[in-house]
Amino acid sequence: MKDLYDILGVSKGASDGEIKKAYRKIAMKFHPDKNPGDSEAEHKFKDAADAYSILSDNQKRSQYDQFGHAGVGLGDTPGGGGFQGHMSMEDIFSNFGDIFGGNFDPFGGMFGGDGRRGVRKGRDLKVALKLDYSEIVTGVDKTIKIKRHETCDSCSGSGAQSGTMPTSCRHCSGSGQIRQMSQSFFGQSVVVRECPVCHGSGEMVENPCRSCGGNGIVRKTVEIKVKVPAGVSEGNYMTLNRQGNKGPKGNHPGDLIVYFEEKEHPVFTRNGEDVITEAQIQFHEAALGIVLEVPTLEGKAKLKIPPGIQSGQILRMRGKGFPRVRGSSRGNQLVKIQIKTPKSISSKQKKLLEELSSLNGKSNPVFTRVELD
Repeated sequence: MKDLYDILGVSKGASDGEIKKAYRKIAMKFHPDKNPGDSEAEHKFKDAADAYSILSDNQKRSQYDQFGHAGVGLGDTPGGGGFQGHMSMEDIFSNFGDIFGGNFDPFGGMFGGDGRRGVRKGRDLKVALKLDYSEIVTGVDKTIKIKRHETCDSCSGSGAQSGTMPTSCRHCSGSGQIRQMSQSFFGQSVVVRECPVCHGSGEMVENPCRSCGGNGIVRKTVEIKVKVPAGVSEGNYMTLNRQGNKGPKGNHPGDLIVYFEEKEHPVFTRNGEDVITEAQIQFHEAALGIVLEVPTLEGKAKLKIPPGIQSGQILRMRGKGFPRVRGSSRGNQLVKIQIKTPKSISSKQKKLLEELSSLNGKSNPVFTRVELD
């Protein structure tokens, strides 16, 4: 997939204003009304709209910067959107409101004119998903239960009582829009605003459904599958497009934003892609060296402790840490060595240590040792 910043011709550090300006320029250049019958121009027009819909949203942009296309639901995650079949023309022209103000159509009537209604969405949902280290290392498919607004079964989302039907809104003649002509630097333009009476639905419900109160939606518990990529960390999140609350009267659902949390581990502490643990060894093991079998994120591995190691020294086990989300490399496991001093020793051990002490001599001439009474 092509980089979204390249599609708009901006750098990764571009400001919101620069992104908006770049999209506006491309949208005006490749607008289908200016390029009738040009499929390549229409493709570029849709690509720019797709890119703008993500880069103009701070959350989605941050997620794209962190995880790439997979981070904004452009993979095989349920509910993924974006480049899995371009945005609809309704979605694209709803973005023009961000650029020109209102639901703006600078050419006043492409694709049947009144079929292009500003898109209303249901509310986004946010959930926290706790992961243990083994799931983070490999990535995991999780199924979560959430409560969200769903289409009412009693009225099939119409909001009208069984046996009745909604009627057309008299204020907007069923269009859901109030259209006003105005002049701009493009010439004559049409500013389209939501009907204040039917709130954009184009319909009025005179006999509301008893189950949903005329809203067409009810609260239900549903199961959602989440494909968690390997290497995520506390505070990372993923957006599942259109897996949030359903909008009223068939409007677009909101998004489901899944935040990742890490379960506390009894052995390991995470530091970015690295994982830290401690290993205790005896004095003689530190002096002579030893091979330890130590726990790692994916089972046990052997670690060679060199002779003469000091307490507090850190040994590195390369590639035994967490995978990087956007790359094939992995962090390291850092093992901090702690030399354990016995609290009590036998008379034989004492004698051996005294012999060792006499052989070593004075280790630091600055300090003077005295015999204990």
